[in-house]
Order: sequence, then structure tokens, then C-alpha cells
Amino acid sequence: MTYQPFNIGSRFRIAPEDSNPPADRIDLVMQRGAFGSGEHQTTSSCLELMESMAELDAARILDLGSGTGILAIAALKLGAKDAVCVDIEARAVETARTNCALNRLEDRVTHITGTLDGVSETEFDVILANIYGDILVSIADPLSRKLRQGGTLLLSGILWEYNFDVRQAYQRQGCEVIKNRILDEFSTVLMKKL
Repeated sequence: MTYQPFNIGSRFRIAPEDSNPPADRIDLVMQRGAFGSGEHQTTSSCLELMESMAELDAARILDLGSGTGILAIAALKLGAKDAVCVDIEARAVETARTNCALNRLEDRVTHITGTLDGVSETEFDVILANIYGDILVSIADPLSRKLRQGGTLLLSGILWEYNFDVRQAYQRQGCEVIKNRILDEFSTVLMKKL
């Protein structure tokens, strides 16, 4: 089943495999149907913020709750070196694997079915986590320990009522808020580890 390509932000286009990429956009080739293919406001908010993140250049990425893999794919297409994608759902991991192959990035991505506990690496340059706010609060300590000093944290999927708690939890771990973006129901927080 195919779908019509659509733009997100000023740089990205979500597109099916068989479409011709435009010269002025970065195509993110996605299978249709899986949650997180760009339609949700938390995903598009992350992509819009990522467009101007110089920190992605040659970065090591951790994408926690990776879903379709869209954020890791975008990071790699913006210049990141490699990515580790983690999701608790085996089906999501398979979808991410497929999408990485569709974007010819499979050799630069490691896929893990499970939780943060399954990630042995540390010192990531950028961590992307588009998951529920209460989960982000509960893993603030182990997640921030995976980030190198000076690294960047992009958190989304946060309902308004969790926004303050999420910011507080990561500030206690030595992170400072760079941007706090309030959406219709959700929010996205960009932070840096001091």
C-alpha cells in the first residue's frame, strides 16, 4: 500500500519507496501504517528541532523507543555517524530494520528489542527518546548516564502534565533546558548535559 509523500519542517519529506526525491528535501522513506511515521505531533516536533541541530554531525545516536526508526534515520541523514535503536516491541524493531534498509542505512544501525537495560554502550553524543513522560521521569538517571558530558538530549511524547516533572528529573541529573516546546497535547524538550 502506497501513500502520498508529505513534508515536515523545512527539510524533510516522508515518502514511500517508489517516489522520486525532490532536490530541496531530505527523503525519509517509510513503510506506511506504523505509529511514528511522522504524522504524530511528537514525531514531527522532534524532526523540526533536529533540522538545526549541529550536534548531529558525526554523532553517535541512541534512539530509545525507536518505533519505526524515523528519528534515527533522520539523524543519520543529517550527518550522524551511527545509531542504536531500542524498542520493547519486536514488531516495531522489525519495522525499524525494514525502514533503515529502505533508506540504505542498515549497516549504520544496531537494533535492540528490549529496554534501556539492554544497551551496554555509553558516551552517546545525542539521545532521542519519544516516549511517555512518566517513563522518561522513571529512567532519568540511567538514561542521562548514557549521554556524554556536553551531549544533547531530545525528549518528546510528554503530555503537558508531565512536562515540569520531566524537566526537573533531568535537571537533577545535570542537564539544562535549551528548548521547551509546548504542542497541542504534548511537549518536546531539548536539553544539554553539563
